[in-house]
Amino acid sequence: MEHFKKLSDIHRFNGFPMPENPLFSIYRCTQTCGLGDREFTSDFYMIGFKKLKAGMILYGRTKYDHENGSMIFIKPRQVIEFKNVEYDEDAFIIFIHEDFLNGHFLHTEINKYAFFDYEANEALHLSPSEEQIMWDLHDKLENEYRNNPDEYSRDIILTHIDSMLKYSQRFYKRQFINRTELSGKTVSRFNEALNAYFKNGLLLSQGLPSVNNLAAQINLSPRYLSDLLKQETGKTAIELIHIYLVNEAKNRLKSDDQSVSEIAYQLGFENLPYFSRLFKKETGISPNQFKKGLMN
Repeated sequence: MEHFKKLSDIHRFNGFPMPENPLFSIYRCTQTCGLGDREFTSDFYMIGFKKLKAGMILYGRTKYDHENGSMIFIKPRQVIEFKNVEYDEDAFIIFIHEDFLNGHFLHTEINKYAFFDYEANEALHLSPSEEQIMWDLHDKLENEYRNNPDEYSRDIILTHIDSMLKYSQRFYKRQFINRTELSGKTVSRFNEALNAYFKNGLLLSQGLPSVNNLAAQINLSPRYLSDLLKQETGKTAIELIHIYLVNEAKNRLKSDDQSVSEIAYQLGFENLPYFSRLFKKETGISPNQFKKGLMN
């Protein structure tokens, strides 16, 4: 598999003009440009705006086909592949070498944008007005990129990148709301998967349910699932798992004659102090206090 460490290498490989900056570049694609025809990884963040007419882009575990999305976000060392890609209209792609962020607040902040961990079928769909905002930011970035660099250039470029990421976060929030009616309540599907995990006896064989496991059950990436659930319920996936486990523990403490440690083990907790801390965090009292209160 090809791995690109330098921007100049990926530009040369795809027949793009050499980058103006060794750590940052922006390229406006015609209707037929792509990024090779094989799997590759890189040391760059990539932000792409695309309306596919034909072909597909593969990254994560799924394919991004011509019916999906407008923007994709790729992080360093993520596997990606373009196949026979054609666009309905011009597109753009931004390359940001991770070293370009060194010493800037985005070096840390960029990790907070969960959409870099979304799957390809969770691409960002833009309305016409949102598309215009992204093209306006593209034009500002390109103008700064093409101008003679000075001591302000990097900060100005990264300020525009920061704006693009913030707008993307906002637009994803809108997408979560708009798509809830189309896809059904994610929390219902999540709870069904959680119920099935308990019903099928997976607690004893696989331990506590994980966000990764439940996300796979409903064909979403863990980060996308958590963000959808946060939008619908105000709670992340792991918080909902904890609430479910504590409610199940309360039910068993009420109805079973078993000890707290036995119930904790049956619920997949190998560490009793961890179970007790989680129970107290959700209820305000320890499981022993809860059980004694029932007896009194």
